[in-house]
Amino acid sequence: MPGLIIIALYFLGMIAIGLVSRRKARGVDDFFVAGRKGSSLLITSSLLATIVGGSATVGMAGLGFTQGLTGAWWLLVGSVGLVVLGLFLADKVRRFGLYTLPELVEKQYDSRIALAASVLIVVSWMGIIAGQIVASGKILSVLGLGSPVMWMIVFSAIFVAYTILGGQYAIIRTDALQIGIIFAGIFGGLALLLSRLGGWSGLQASVSPEQFAFPLSAHFGVKELISFLLLVGLTYVVGPDMYSRLFCAKDIKTARVSVLWTALLIIPFAFGITLIGMGASALFPQISPEQAFPTVINEVLPPFLGGIVLAALLGAVMSSADTCLLTASTILTVDIVGRFKPSLSQREILSLSRWGIVVLGLCSLLLALTLKGVINALLFAYTVYTCGLILPVIAGFYRNRLKVTPLGALVAIIGGGSVALISKLFDIKYLDLGGLLISGLLLFIVSFIDNRVRSKRRAIDKN
Repeated sequence: MPGLIIIALYFLGMIAIGLVSRRKARGVDDFFVAGRKGSSLLITSSLLATIVGGSATVGMAGLGFTQGLTGAWWLLVGSVGLVVLGLFLADKVRRFGLYTLPELVEKQYDSRIALAASVLIVVSWMGIIAGQIVASGKILSVLGLGSPVMWMIVFSAIFVAYTILGGQYAIIRTDALQIGIIFAGIFGGLALLLSRLGGWSGLQASVSPEQFAFPLSAHFGVKELISFLLLVGLTYVVGPDMYSRLFCAKDIKTARVSVLWTALLIIPFAFGITLIGMGASALFPQISPEQAFPTVINEVLPPFLGGIVLAALLGAVMSSADTCLLTASTILTVDIVGRFKPSLSQREILSLSRWGIVVLGLCSLLLALTLKGVINALLFAYTVYTCGLILPVIAGFYRNRLKVTPLGALVAIIGGGSVALISKLFDIKYLDLGGLLISGLLLFIVSFIDNRVRSKRRAIDKN
């Protein structure tokens, strides 16, 4: 009962922030990029809360449960990606002063490429939102009231509601609150778990030595590490949710500093969550891996503290879901609908965006009801997105030097994304990484041919 009361209060708090934010999020800039006034503290907090979501709690504790300390790589590759983003691209991204990643793609190439990128992102991000909804059902099922499906529906209704009300202005502020709760919940829960096991030495005695192998282990080899670095890590270098935060920063320096601080701060989260999964495997070896964290809350923690940690875990999932939902809705409205109806007023854009939030939230919920596991759902979405879009965007920042063309980028997006989709739908081993390679080859080969054809045309025109 204490857990249910705390969760109810938490939900009411989120709605209250949305209602307050609605008064201040009346313009397009406020709704989409929080007025571009974000400080380093707000942007860093929001990035952290977005990253430490369902994949980094329910999913990654499950990785710790099954494969041990190497499960931390799910977040550690994100730290590597953020360092690359902070050092080389954050200033370029913020300097554009846009709303969405596809708008940036249009600046790099043209409107055709932006439209292809928009469709790819919206489809992929529905999968990521669905993964967060699945995680919410697993978390809230520990209350022992209702089914996971019921809680998935309740969770979806709450985060869709406050996202509609306050947009990015509300999300930035709820993220700042949520990351504090997340931090206290994860490390408070870890401390109590270790205490029950008899401390660090007790954990070492309770699980096999192989569980402590790092950076590689029998369950996690070089191939798996490369897959994580490329298919997951690159989404932090070029990610619509990451870029949406950079567009919210008040200036270029704030954007760069926030990204680098986030890269540093997610490291302790990575190991803390993984250790919870390892501890759960010692205490509750009979449970399914993705029930590791919820079971620790239910069986190890006192009821009141368990309710707080449950709220923290839910906050982690919610902060990722709301960001991904608004990102997808903004792209749907600005970059897809707006492309065919350029005469839309600001009021019409805001109205359409709010309807987009409802539609995408509903579609993601329906998708979530068909999915099995959090990590599998997220890896599916990340693979399709990474293989289709990452390399064309990175190359676009250096377009003149690399001599890539819009046609090369378009073929790379379609070809790489299609190969990745096929690899996941038919479970073809190693073809997921092959999609990234094919995307790169198509980008540069088609661009080379396109440049040669253009040169010949110019030569003919001159004669």
